[in-house]
Parts: sequence; C-alpha cells; structure tokens
Amino acid sequence: MRGERIKASEAVIAKSLVGDYRHEHLFTLKQSLEAYRSYQAMIEDCDREIRLHLGELKPPGTPNAATTPADDSSKKKQSAEGILRAELQRVWSVDLTKIPGIRKGIAQTLLGEIGPDFSKFRSASAFASWMGLCPDNDISGGKVLFVATRKVKCRAALALRMAAQSLHHSKSALGDFYRRMRAKLGAPKAITAAAHKLARIIFHLISTRQEFDDSKFAADQLQYQKRQEAKLHAKAKSLGYALIPIEVAGGVPQ
Repeated sequence: MRGERIKASEAVIAKSLVGDYRHEHLFTLKQSLEAYRSYQAMIEDCDREIRLHLGELKPPGTPNAATTPADDSSKKKQSAEGILRAELQRVWSVDLTKIPGIRKGIAQTLLGEIGPDFSKFRSASAFASWMGLCPDNDISGGKVLFVATRKVKCRAALALRMAAQSLHHSKSALGDFYRRMRAKLGAPKAITAAAHKLARIIFHLISTRQEFDDSKFAADQLQYQKRQEAKLHAKAKSLGYALIPIEVAGGVPQ
C-alpha cells in the first residue's frame, strides 16, 4: 500500500511503522478514518445527485420529452469524472475539456451558472461583457477618464480566470498567448485577457457545435513569430547588422 513515489525499501517502511501507539492516538486515528469515509460517502451522494440533474438537461433545440439517464453496465464501469465529462459533452454537443485550461470542474461550473443554452447572448462580445472580462471605459465629454473591467460577482468568470491562470505552463498556443500577455501587461491583466479569449472560444464552440481545434491557434502563433522575426530583421538592418539563423537540435533554424 505504499505510494509509487516512495523510494524507501519495504524494510525501512516496516521499521518506521513501529512506534508508541497510545490509546488516545488510536482513538484520534479511528475518528479521522470514520470522518474520511463519511465525507467520501457524502461526496458520492453529491455526484449521484449531480448526474441525476445532468440527465434531465437536454441540448438546445431538442424536444422537451422527459428522459432518464442511461444506467447500463458500460456506464457503471466508468469513473465519476468520466461520466461527468460524457454528460457535459452530451448537453453541449461539444467537449469543452479539450480546450487547454478547461477542466471538468470548470466546465461543470459554467453549466451550472449559464446553462446549456447560450442563445441568450447575442454575441461572444456580449457573453464576455456579461462576465466582466472586457474593459468598461468611463467616458465623460468624449474623454476616457478610466479604463478597467467591471467588478462583477460571477462564478463563471472566476472559473475562467482560474483556467487562464493554469495556462502558465501549457505548451499550447493559448499558453503562448498567456505568457506573451504576462510579459507585456503583467499577471493580473494577462489572466483577464486569457479568460476573455477562453470565453469567446467557448461561446463559438457551443454556438456552432464545433470541436476545439488547436491547429488554428497554432497558425496564429506562427504568424506572430514571423512578424516578430520580420521586426528583428528590420531593426538589425537599420543598425547595420544582419541576422543569421542558427541550427539547433532537429535541424530547425532559430
């Protein structure tokens, strides 16, 4: 029952288990174990209730006939997270967890806060504005006095900000976008900018029923790199220098 990352031998582990186990220690350990099992049972009850309500949701445009969630043998073999992911994909007709940074818990929060139908928002810009992820300029007399996002209490926006912050170590095109914005604007504004982009992506995928394709964002990232390269060449030429690409591992010029 030892963890996979433990490098100690079985003899060392067995020796470390020998100690002075007094009655009060065993009593506390017993209560902790019972509390853990009780909380696990409560979590399973919550997951079961969530799956029940998810089964009642239908994708937009489908008849309102009453349906019950399937309970076949194949579904019983799935984990709770696997069932949740399948239900979210059924309701939205797309798998939002393919988007970098969007985990199942975040997708579940979006469904609970917004619902399966995004037609209430006229556009992706309106969707981002509702969550306070775009600038709300304070203008008086044609002059911009203050530029900042609106302060809103929206758990969906908080979930997207958490998803955006998790892109810091992502190797995807969205991760490159977040790191570029972080270097340019700082961490808080970069999180807002990445959350805004995630909101627009989610609105587009759900509205068009298209699966996420990271290659389109990778093409945008490649164009950005080419623009940066052109700027560097122009800057070097203006100073009387010429840039020469070097060969790295794999023979790819840098």
